[in-house]
Amino acid sequence: MKKLTLFLLLLNFLFAANAQQAKRKKAIIVLTYDDGLTSQLNTAIPQLDSAHLTATFFLTGNMTEASLPRWRQAGEKGYELANHTLYHPCLLNVKTNPADNSANYTPYIMVREIKEMNTLLLALDSKTGGRTYAYPCTELEVGGVNYVDTLRKAGLAKYARIGGGPDAVITDFKNLDPLKVPSWGVTGNPVTGDALIDFVKKVQQSGGLGIFMFHGVGGDYLVTPADAHRKLLAYLKAHRNEIEVTTFMKAMDEVMAAK
Repeated sequence: MKKLTLFLLLLNFLFAANAQQAKRKKAIIVLTYDDGLTSQLNTAIPQLDSAHLTATFFLTGNMTEASLPRWRQAGEKGYELANHTLYHPCLLNVKTNPADNSANYTPYIMVREIKEMNTLLLALDSKTGGRTYAYPCTELEVGGVNYVDTLRKAGLAKYARIGGGPDAVITDFKNLDPLKVPSWGVTGNPVTGDALIDFVKKVQQSGGLGIFMFHGVGGDYLVTPADAHRKLLAYLKAHRNEIEVTTFMKAMDEVMAAK
């Protein structure tokens, strides 16, 4: 009788484990977009709406009277509005705008700017409970000093995204630093829809997490062609049962809970 009871308990455990596994998706994909560009409002978001997919937009303080209500509307739709600093300080700005050259910043100035951007985002979408962050130009240093630990101590970003190439598939969740989460900074001459889908397939094969870093979509700079972007979304939509497409915040909450 004891053996039968033990067998039934084991059978029930295996059934529950298999059912739980069946519920889990094999891969997580996060679509992120930097700099709050017009092409994202005009092209990326309408395409995402059409495919019924969500995404994260890392905004700066460059919003205008015309764009601000459109970003507010995006937040109301469920898109994550995230922090990319007020002025996007970067070494590349040494010629275009010396005032925003990150070489002239200190970790304290950088953290203060991130805090102010969090306040702007709060005014935009009224959401509390933490923000995610993307390092401008994927730089972890300002004024020659790494500010990741300063940001960590300040508690202003729950998770932060860094750069990476088309092999930036995350599988080692146990050792993942929540303030140094890799992504594929999409570039190309131009990038194709097939190349974007190939990245997703790598994530599917590994059962991991893959994060896209887009800039312009069909316009602006570092452009992903609109057709290539649409083709990626169509693939993601067609494989909903295998792929979870969610925001950066929700994806990281999920993988960190599984550590």
